Amino acid sequence: MRPTALYRLYRALSAVALPFAARTAVKKLRKAGVPVARAHERLGHATIQRPLGRLIWFHGASVGEAKSILPLVARIRDVAPDVQVLLTSGTATSAEAVAPRLPDGAVHQFSPLDGIGALDRFLTHWRPDLCVLVESELWPNLLDTCAARDLPVALLNARLSDRSAAGWKKYPDTAAYILRGITWAHCQDRRSRDHLRDMGLATAEQGTNLKSIQSAPRLTSQVLDAAHNALAGRPIWVAASTHPGEEEQVLAAHRTLLEAHPNLCLILVPRHPERANDILTLIGKAGLSVAQRSSGDGLDSNAQVYLADTMGETDLWYALSPIVFLGGSFSDVGGHTPFEPAAAHTAILHGPNYANFAEAYAAFKLQDASVEVRDSTALADEVDTLLTHPSRAAQLANNARPLAPTGTEALDQIAQRLFSLMDDHGMDRHA
Repeated sequence: MRPTALYRLYRALSAVALPFAARTAVKKLRKAGVPVARAHERLGHATIQRPLGRLIWFHGASVGEAKSILPLVARIRDVAPDVQVLLTSGTATSAEAVAPRLPDGAVHQFSPLDGIGALDRFLTHWRPDLCVLVESELWPNLLDTCAARDLPVALLNARLSDRSAAGWKKYPDTAAYILRGITWAHCQDRRSRDHLRDMGLATAEQGTNLKSIQSAPRLTSQVLDAAHNALAGRPIWVAASTHPGEEEQVLAAHRTLLEAHPNLCLILVPRHPERANDILTLIGKAGLSVAQRSSGDGLDSNAQVYLADTMGETDLWYALSPIVFLGGSFSDVGGHTPFEPAAAHTAILHGPNYANFAEAYAAFKLQDASVEVRDSTALADEVDTLLTHPSRAAQLANNARPLAPTGTEALDQIAQRLFSLMDDHGMDRHA
């Protein structure tokens, strides 16, 4: 199949733009404290040696995508310890969230930019036997380069919005060319499956949403007991994965709640901890006292807001609080996964914008397992109800818990499918 004129144009423009994109990407990582050598991984320069044996390359753009495959990575290493795993992501936040949680035999690198030079350097060094793209990472140069190298590609937990699909469908020949190397697409919902099939990807199938499969809890009873002791009986609620424009509404709700619950503590967990200074300013403008996790402040502080601006502790906040508001749902982000707080047995509140998890939230609504709130006033009213009537919070948590399975059957099915893709392409030359 010959490349289309539109793809040739994209390839030419990406070559021109690559130096500028590289400068921006490296600068962003450096600002987040990433060492210069590691920041240059975005240009395809590896910082560690390739391990021996067959290797699966997983790519998830940011925190949610990268975290969603951790249970699968762990399962692959359990059932096939001879298979090595490389996980790439594009942000410092995602690296901090997933790198410490990877099992032995799995490593993290920052993903190469979608430029031919960066991709060639990356693939020449790592020589993966299979490329697995998570959710919606359909980068044209990446897919074309993999196809040219006869490297099989799978889409995992694929999600394609109506808007994205409409854009691809305007150029069916280019879509067919770009997608030609994808050998299997595991879709998290029916909408994405139908879109991909309409685009000519006959192997698209609907499967279990990986974000519904939770890893075994990593919290020890000692850690949880220490947190409870530090709070000394103070009532709490959590606002998690908040984005710009949402903290103002959460803080407004908390100010209202303090009138009836003067000892109440809000644990505020921004999606991107590097926004901490901006959020501290908002808390100050709201006239609320604050303690900051990254500064070493403990939960024994009497502050009205506890800014949890660290990575890798979401499990603790979910387990600690009987009530969680999930951010990304008061903004146009499209919501965040309800499965993690469901597994932690906490009552879930969310805003009206959750297109990323439409089917999941429909199931939660059907089971009376979450509550939608339209704005800060409704959020304050609902948190007040749950604080005043803890039995209602417990009911919501009990209804949500079965919706977040921890079984391995779905993971085993996906792992075996990925192994078969490697075998079908005879990609065991490194064994």
